[in-house]
Amino acid sequence: MAGHPPRKGIPELEQYDPPELAESSSRSVKEKWSADMWRLGCLIWEVFNGPLPRAAALRNPGKIPKSLVPHYCELVGANPKVRPNPARFLLNCRAPGGFMNNRFVETNLFLEEIQIKEPVEKQKFFQELSKNLDSFPEDFCRHKVLPQLLTAFEFGNAGAVVLTPLFKVGKFLSAEEYQQKIIPVVVKMFSSTDRAMRIRLLQQMEQFIQYLDEPTVNTQIFPHVVHGFLDTNPAIREQTVKSMLLLAPKLNEANLNVELMKHFARLQAKDEQGPIRCNTTVCLGKIGSYLSAGTRHRVLTSAFSRATKDPFAPSRVAGVLGFAATHNLYSMNDCAHKILPVLCGLTVDPEKSVRDQAFKAIRSFLSKLESVSEDPTQLAEVEKDVHAASSPGMGGAAASWAGWAVTGVSSLTSKLIRAHPSAAPGEPSVPQRPTPEGLPAPAPTPVPHTPTTSGHWEAQEEDKDTAKDSSAADRWDDEDWGSLEQEAESVLAQQDNWGTGGQARHPGQPRPDSWGEDNWEGLETESRQVRAELARKKREERRREMEAKRAEKKAAKGPMKLGTRKLD
Repeated sequence: MAGHPPRKGIPELEQYDPPELAESSSRSVKEKWSADMWRLGCLIWEVFNGPLPRAAALRNPGKIPKSLVPHYCELVGANPKVRPNPARFLLNCRAPGGFMNNRFVETNLFLEEIQIKEPVEKQKFFQELSKNLDSFPEDFCRHKVLPQLLTAFEFGNAGAVVLTPLFKVGKFLSAEEYQQKIIPVVVKMFSSTDRAMRIRLLQQMEQFIQYLDEPTVNTQIFPHVVHGFLDTNPAIREQTVKSMLLLAPKLNEANLNVELMKHFARLQAKDEQGPIRCNTTVCLGKIGSYLSAGTRHRVLTSAFSRATKDPFAPSRVAGVLGFAATHNLYSMNDCAHKILPVLCGLTVDPEKSVRDQAFKAIRSFLSKLESVSEDPTQLAEVEKDVHAASSPGMGGAAASWAGWAVTGVSSLTSKLIRAHPSAAPGEPSVPQRPTPEGLPAPAPTPVPHTPTTSGHWEAQEEDKDTAKDSSAADRWDDEDWGSLEQEAESVLAQQDNWGTGGQARHPGQPRPDSWGEDNWEGLETESRQVRAELARKKREERRREMEAKRAEKKAAKGPMKLGTRKLD
């Protein structure tokens, strides 16, 4: 004992010492990294097998992955001179098929060097990062990836490519962490003019809407989102409409009942894309329960009635489904005098899908009316939601009564722009309804535009002279929404023009919103007017044909010149 100096180090760690340290100096010829690489081998063994009981256990790889075993054996080799240096060990492990040749290691290395990477390299990295995050450890995503994503957005001009991985990492955060780290970035992104970022935000809104409070939505997000309704890109307009399904529950009175309804009215009446008009109607049917009682009374019937006149067949289906899905928001008077006449007109629609949904809705509304007729005491219960304040719970009532309608409304929102050609409102391509048997076929005519329905949903007016007054309501952003009472009354007489006033109501006739005697003779009068209108159109068509034939005969004789006479 006296002839040997004391050993340096901790006795408990001596089992990790390489064998050459315990042997004579004659065999201790080694590289300076040899001892460290031996200990690295011990660490690898313990990572996969647990604490090392003794040095002899290193001979059995145990649970070490097969792709790592050859390189591990080099580390714990008895000859210190053949142990690889750290650089060669990493190079060997990162060779194709090697243990460290994977996305996790590559992601770590890229994040370590991200500050010196080119913008193109960063873009590609963030684009591919999202699909790999699911296989990464949660703590790694929170503490390693997230800070780099936030930095890339704040200072690196990474743009929309960071959104998908950012929201994916956000799932690992608590509500408090999300509010502190993600929401400020999201709010700032909504003010961006980058279209790619705006549409990506709209598409992924479902992932962060739950973390947004109402003041933030109304003051910092909604004012930027509404610009999408006026965007020239149809995809942005469509996504903006769909995003309202998520934003509507958080909007205040002014934004929901005034601002949003103006944009919806403009889209439904004037957007050249049929699928966007359809989705606007679908969205209105889904958020109807959030509207105030006055807005529901003023907007829903008019909007869904307008949708049933749309040249785009899915829009007409959406109008029918919208009526059914919001059935609990209409009084019995409205069901009988305003909604059923509109639905009955669709039973002769050229599209079978429209007819099928119309018949379903008619049967449902008739069943509801019949139940109240049999037991008038049910009226208060049936109409309890009509004048109630906006409530998310109303949607559940609608779903239980007309689940087929709610499901049908949802099915209309997918891939319509790519699946159907667009048709703007009022185009000559409006499908003509089948001609009643025994009547002459009408000439195809373009759908006329009328001032009473040119740009907004009409308000319900009680004055019998509303039809004449509403003709002045021709402004998109006007607060006077006009009237649909006369339009609903003339549904059987006019197919596409709801704004010409219909037939004037005589003093002896009951008001359309009363429970008085039904004037069934009015239907016969309207039927005669239909026949007269069709006959007039037929005469005009014949006159145009005769004029065309005369023009052809003149053209066959050759052109005439001024001041000359054609010789025979």
